[in-house]
Amino acid sequence: MIQALNSPTKKQLKLNRYPLHTNKILHAWDSADELILNHLSGVETFENSGPKSQRIVVLNDQFGALSCSLEKFDLTTYTDSYVSFKGIQLNSENRLYPLSQLEALHGKYDLALIRIPKNMSFFEDSLAHLSQHLHPQSKVICGSMIKHLAPASFNLLNQYIGETTTSLAFKKARLIFAKFQREATPSLYPLKVHLDPGTTQLNTPFIHHSNLFSREKLDIGTRFLLNSIPQGNYPTILDLGCANGVIGIAAKKVNPDSKIIFSDESKMAVISAQINYANYYSDPAEFLWTNCYENQEPHSIDLVLCNPPFHQGNTLGTYIAKQMFEDAYRALKVGGQIRVIGNSHLQYQISLQRIFGNSQPVAKHNKFMIYDAIKSTS
Repeated sequence: MIQALNSPTKKQLKLNRYPLHTNKILHAWDSADELILNHLSGVETFENSGPKSQRIVVLNDQFGALSCSLEKFDLTTYTDSYVSFKGIQLNSENRLYPLSQLEALHGKYDLALIRIPKNMSFFEDSLAHLSQHLHPQSKVICGSMIKHLAPASFNLLNQYIGETTTSLAFKKARLIFAKFQREATPSLYPLKVHLDPGTTQLNTPFIHHSNLFSREKLDIGTRFLLNSIPQGNYPTILDLGCANGVIGIAAKKVNPDSKIIFSDESKMAVISAQINYANYYSDPAEFLWTNCYENQEPHSIDLVLCNPPFHQGNTLGTYIAKQMFEDAYRALKVGGQIRVIGNSHLQYQISLQRIFGNSQPVAKHNKFMIYDAIKSTS
């Protein structure tokens, strides 16, 4: 559903979420975006400045509310999210092409606008990179919904940028302001993480970039799935929502002749998986930065392994898992198999039954269930 948003340049923007066929009741922006734009509209020096008088960087724009509002300026926009990347492109009619790696930030920025992410490691990584591209007059404005505003946000801003002040609340959103008073600081990421060899039998350390889920150790669900990797005749295996790539790497260990494909919505996840796979195997694999497995070749995969996320940023729901299952169904060959793990209360077996026409429990943990489904017809 297309919605209209007023920008500081008095232009009314029509914005949509990506992908277009999902989340139609959700807005393409929230009150934190509005509060940032309202603040900029009231700043006289900003209002009167010409398009090239300020270098602006936007970090973690959701679907382009900030970037599209400010595209007349000397603008750089960055996102790790493929969904946000495509949303920004869609809503700017391809006029904006966001950066997808923090290392690609360049030069000095006068103003940084940041949507504070849920992941504080990612926020710290972003601030460390940003600190190398600010000057003493640079200003940083962060926006967040109050219920998601972690105390660590203030500590990290104080550590990497400078002292903070806040705005009044507006429709359950708040801004944090800071002027750059610190020194340029190198990032602590990526991390080198040793996984539990007794469980994974993978002894080489894994490289984890900052925006990975469960960056410092294996999460319980992944650990449980690692003990249930199928072994058989699977020429092509897809690690769907791959994160650090450990599931696909473990699948290769028990299916050495298989080609492994990794896909994830996070660019940092894809890069991490690529590094980690190369540290274990010399043969080629395929790595895709994409939304679930959309627009990929149908009837081409023999086995899909999937530990779906149940949130996109701070938005909770099973809609991502359902799209993963639908994309997996299209990609699987007839007779192909998907193996899914999820929290028991999410009841993924219902979605699998609807999409595949079948669903079988494989293993049960006190919090998790593993299910199989088979594609029986084309």
